Amino acid sequence: MSETTIHAPAATPGDATPEHAPATPQPPPAPRSADGAPETRNARFFRMAHRTRLHLYALATVLLVVYVVALATSNTRRVKVDWVFSSSAVPLVWLMLFAAILGWLIGILITVLFRLRTRAPHQPATEPASAAPVSPTA
Repeated sequence: MSETTIHAPAATPGDATPEHAPATPQPPPAPRSADGAPETRNARFFRMAHRTRLHLYALATVLLVVYVVALATSNTRRVKVDWVFSSSAVPLVWLMLFAAILGWLIGILITVLFRLRTRAPHQPATEPASAAPVSPTA
Protein backbone atom coordinates (compact mmCIF):
# COMPACT_ATOMS: atom_id res chain seq x y z
CA MET A 1 0.00 0.00 0.00
CA SER A 2 1.17 3.48 -0.69
CA GLU A 3 0.61 6.34 1.67
CA THR A 4 -0.90 9.49 0.27
CA THR A 5 0.24 12.76 1.78
CA ILE A 6 -1.79 15.90 1.38
CA HIS A 7 0.21 19.10 1.34
CA ALA A 8 -1.24 22.52 2.06
CA PRO A 9 -0.84 24.98 -0.80
CA ALA A 10 2.09 27.36 -0.48
CA ALA A 11 1.20 30.73 1.01
CA THR A 12 1.22 33.64 -1.35
CA PRO A 13 1.95 37.21 -0.24
CA GLY A 14 -1.74 38.07 -0.34
CA ASP A 15 -2.83 35.25 1.98
CA ALA A 16 -3.95 36.32 5.43
CA THR A 17 -4.11 33.00 7.19
CA PRO A 18 -3.35 33.12 10.90
CA GLU A 19 -0.14 31.13 10.59
CA HIS A 20 1.17 33.36 7.77
CA ALA A 21 -0.29 36.68 8.89
CA PRO A 22 2.15 39.59 8.94
CA ALA A 23 3.20 40.61 12.43
CA THR A 24 1.37 43.71 13.59
CA PRO A 25 3.57 46.17 15.50
CA GLN A 26 2.75 46.27 19.18
CA PRO A 27 2.93 49.57 21.07
CA PRO A 28 5.70 49.70 23.68
CA PRO A 29 4.57 48.89 27.21
CA ALA A 30 3.45 51.87 29.26
CA PRO A 31 6.07 53.15 31.71
CA ARG A 32 5.37 52.20 35.28
CA SER A 33 5.88 54.12 38.48
CA ALA A 34 7.95 52.86 41.40
CA ASP A 35 4.95 51.03 42.88
CA GLY A 36 4.29 49.20 39.59
CA ALA A 37 1.19 51.17 38.56
CA PRO A 38 1.02 52.45 34.98
CA GLU A 39 2.16 56.04 34.49
CA THR A 40 -0.74 58.50 34.37
CA ARG A 41 -1.16 61.02 31.58
CA ASN A 42 -0.46 63.87 34.01
CA ALA A 43 2.72 62.24 35.33
CA ARG A 44 3.96 61.61 31.77
CA PHE A 45 3.28 65.26 30.87
CA PHE A 46 5.32 66.51 33.84
CA ARG A 47 8.13 64.04 33.09
CA MET A 48 8.32 65.15 29.47
CA ALA A 49 8.12 68.84 30.46
CA HIS A 50 11.00 68.31 32.90
CA ARG A 51 13.05 66.65 30.14
CA THR A 52 12.31 69.55 27.79
CA ARG A 53 13.44 72.06 30.43
CA LEU A 54 16.68 70.13 30.92
CA HIS A 55 17.33 70.22 27.18
CA LEU A 56 16.66 73.96 27.11
CA TYR A 57 19.04 74.53 30.05
CA ALA A 58 21.73 72.52 28.26
CA LEU A 59 21.21 74.51 25.05
CA ALA A 60 21.31 77.82 26.95
CA THR A 61 24.53 76.76 28.69
CA VAL A 62 26.20 75.88 25.39
CA LEU A 63 25.10 79.18 23.85
CA LEU A 64 26.37 81.11 26.87
CA VAL A 65 29.78 79.40 26.71
CA VAL A 66 30.03 80.13 22.98
CA TYR A 67 29.10 83.77 23.62
CA VAL A 68 31.66 84.16 26.42
CA VAL A 69 34.41 82.64 24.26
CA ALA A 70 33.51 84.97 21.37
CA LEU A 71 33.43 87.95 23.74
CA ALA A 72 36.82 87.07 25.17
CA THR A 73 38.46 86.62 21.77
CA SER A 74 37.11 89.90 20.43
CA ASN A 75 38.25 91.94 23.45
CA THR A 76 41.93 91.16 23.75
CA ARG A 77 43.28 94.68 23.35
CA ARG A 78 44.80 96.44 26.33
CA VAL A 79 43.00 99.34 28.00
CA LYS A 80 44.21 101.89 30.52
CA VAL A 81 42.58 101.65 33.95
CA ASP A 82 42.90 104.71 36.19
CA TRP A 83 42.97 103.82 39.86
CA VAL A 84 42.72 106.50 42.51
CA PHE A 85 46.51 106.80 43.01
CA SER A 86 47.91 105.15 39.87
CA SER A 87 46.98 103.68 36.51
CA SER A 88 47.72 100.46 34.67
CA ALA A 89 47.08 98.81 31.32
CA VAL A 90 45.26 95.46 31.37
CA PRO A 91 43.60 93.34 28.68
CA LEU A 92 39.94 94.31 28.36
CA VAL A 93 38.77 90.72 28.73
CA TRP A 94 40.36 90.48 32.21
CA LEU A 95 38.76 93.76 33.22
CA MET A 96 35.35 92.51 32.07
CA LEU A 97 35.82 89.16 33.84
CA PHE A 98 36.84 90.92 37.07
CA ALA A 99 33.80 93.23 36.89
CA ALA A 100 31.45 90.27 36.22
CA ILE A 101 32.79 88.23 39.16
CA LEU A 102 32.71 91.25 41.47
CA GLY A 103 29.10 91.98 40.49
CA TRP A 104 28.14 88.33 41.00
CA LEU A 105 29.68 88.24 44.49
CA ILE A 106 28.03 91.54 45.49
CA GLY A 107 24.67 90.16 44.27
CA ILE A 108 25.09 87.02 46.40
CA LEU A 109 26.05 89.13 49.44
CA ILE A 110 23.01 91.40 49.04
CA THR A 111 20.69 88.41 48.60
CA VAL A 112 22.02 86.78 51.78
CA LEU A 113 21.68 90.01 53.76
CA PHE A 114 18.10 90.58 52.58
CA ARG A 115 17.18 86.98 53.39
CA LEU A 116 18.65 87.25 56.89
CA ARG A 117 16.88 90.54 57.59
CA THR A 118 13.46 89.55 56.21
CA ARG A 119 13.07 85.99 57.47
CA ALA A 120 10.44 85.12 60.03
CA PRO A 121 11.47 85.52 63.67
CA HIS A 122 12.66 82.35 65.36
CA GLN A 123 10.00 80.80 67.59
CA PRO A 124 11.23 78.75 70.56
CA ALA A 125 9.99 75.19 70.59
CA THR A 126 7.09 74.59 72.97
CA GLU A 127 7.38 71.84 75.54
CA PRO A 128 4.91 68.96 75.36
CA ALA A 129 2.24 68.86 78.06
CA SER A 130 3.68 65.68 79.60
CA ALA A 131 7.04 67.39 80.19
CA ALA A 132 5.50 70.22 82.22
CA PRO A 133 6.59 70.23 85.87
CA VAL A 134 4.04 68.83 88.25
CA SER A 135 3.32 70.86 91.37
CA PRO A 136 3.35 68.84 94.59
CA THR A 137 0.02 68.51 96.29
CA ALA A 138 -0.02 68.88 100.05
